[in-house]
Amino acid sequence: MKTSRIAKAAVLAASLTLAAPLVFAQNIAIVNGKAVPKARVDAMVDQILKNQQPGQPPQARTPELEQKVKDEIVMREIFIQEAERRGLQGSADYKAQMEFARQSILIRALFQDFEKKNTVSDAEARAEYDKIKAANGDKEYRARHILVENEADAKAILAQLKAGAKFEDLAQKNSKDPGSAENGGDLDWANPGNYVPEFSQALIKLQKGQTTDVPVKSQFGWHIIKLEDVRDTQFPAFDEVKGQIVQRQLQAKMIKFREDLKAKAKTDYKFSN
Repeated sequence: MKTSRIAKAAVLAASLTLAAPLVFAQNIAIVNGKAVPKARVDAMVDQILKNQQPGQPPQARTPELEQKVKDEIVMREIFIQEAERRGLQGSADYKAQMEFARQSILIRALFQDFEKKNTVSDAEARAEYDKIKAANGDKEYRARHILVENEADAKAILAQLKAGAKFEDLAQKNSKDPGSAENGGDLDWANPGNYVPEFSQALIKLQKGQTTDVPVKSQFGWHIIKLEDVRDTQFPAFDEVKGQIVQRQLQAKMIKFREDLKAKAKTDYKFSN
């Protein structure tokens, strides 16, 4: 009996000895007698990798990154222990900030859950692409214009054009459109739908090289328009813009989700918009 107890004790001691390195391996440090678990490091590294900003060089899980995170985690533990020693966790400010943090994390989780369950299919993206392409039409126009404040000025410029003055020179001298005046009124290639209706309607009636024979009035003033050239629409391939289309559709779904929740909520509060 005595031998059996001794044997059991030896086995137990050996087991604890073997387990100790394993338990210690789950911690990265001991701060003032308190263990700092490695799980905190893993969680922070995962967040860093997950929240990488678009357009930035991708970051990988490297020994250097893990070491920086370990330093940060241990320093946080030191600061946390000091804050708790001072009793700051009981302050009203701390409790208010913790509540705001809880709300923010929960709301973010809600939106992430929605995005995960409401992806955009290739068929949806293709349908949106076709819709945008159709709206842009099959022709692009390169035009120049001179924008002035009143009809009398516009007619005076038309008279100068008929007398042989160069359109580009008059645009640089007289046009009130800062975006095109210095380029001789050049508006570059564009779909007529990009312009206000009065402008686009006058533009598409012109022949190549022709100028409007009467001033065109719009909300911006009075225009004299010259059509430089016409070409087939230069539209990007689907694969080139698929990412942008998907992102825009995801945003639209998220906006609808938010508005639907707002509409369904029973509240006496009156929103400003």
